[in-house]
Amino acid sequence: MNKECPPSAVEGCCGIIATVSQQPMPVFQLSSSIVFPPPALAEPNGLLAIGGDLSPARLLAAYRQGIFPWFAEGDPILWWTPAPRLVLFPEEFHLSRRLARVIRQNVFSLSADRAFRQVMENCAGIRTATRTETWISSEMIDAYCRLHQQGFAHSIECWQDGSLVGGLYGIALGRVFFGESMFSAVSSASKVALYALVRHALAKGIRLLDCQMRTEHLVSMGAREVSRDHFQRLLDELATPVSPQELWHLRGAGMDAGGPVATFQKIQGG
Repeated sequence: MNKECPPSAVEGCCGIIATVSQQPMPVFQLSSSIVFPPPALAEPNGLLAIGGDLSPARLLAAYRQGIFPWFAEGDPILWWTPAPRLVLFPEEFHLSRRLARVIRQNVFSLSADRAFRQVMENCAGIRTATRTETWISSEMIDAYCRLHQQGFAHSIECWQDGSLVGGLYGIALGRVFFGESMFSAVSSASKVALYALVRHALAKGIRLLDCQMRTEHLVSMGAREVSRDHFQRLLDELATPVSPQELWHLRGAGMDAGGPVATFQKIQGG
């Protein structure tokens, strides 16, 4: 869900980058038609195509197939579909004792779809502040805000004393949530936001959270890798219909979460 800086256009596209075998691989040039090549034709690093645009129709077509845009500002649009794929099944979420304690302390309040653009801007800003190059450009923010306005992109916000201190955002299609990025301005805020997302997923029948690429942070919270074939089968089953959802509302926006904490511990057999 939190990707590192993407390779540059020179390093990662145009069909001239050497792969592990040191042989050039073709990268598909997209046309004005909203069509993507099969994900199985991606390079070993996950790069599939270059070009196109960030229109809502193209983005939805991409996510439906497990493809997402990821490119540095000033570079052409690059489209990726990595394998293996990191996913989190909501019922496998690992609630640590430490996170359960933070939740019980009731130091955060939660909301959904209240500050979508702010969440994206903070995801970009945190990286800028830490001198990490971000792919979340103004072009990307505008594109995903259009999807949010249409009911396809959603956010979870974590607040403390009236200030936005953590959150995440992504795309919801059918019973799949495609996580894009998260941020934390204070300790544990992004973990609490993920906890809230899992609670919402369990309540609303969302069965798969796509985390895209492996991070040890997400693995520690229950995410695991699946093969490309497995992931595509999951999308075929769960990522329909491609229709907008109403604004999300969390059940119980505060963190008086003794009941939900106990529920997660029961799920995990703890």
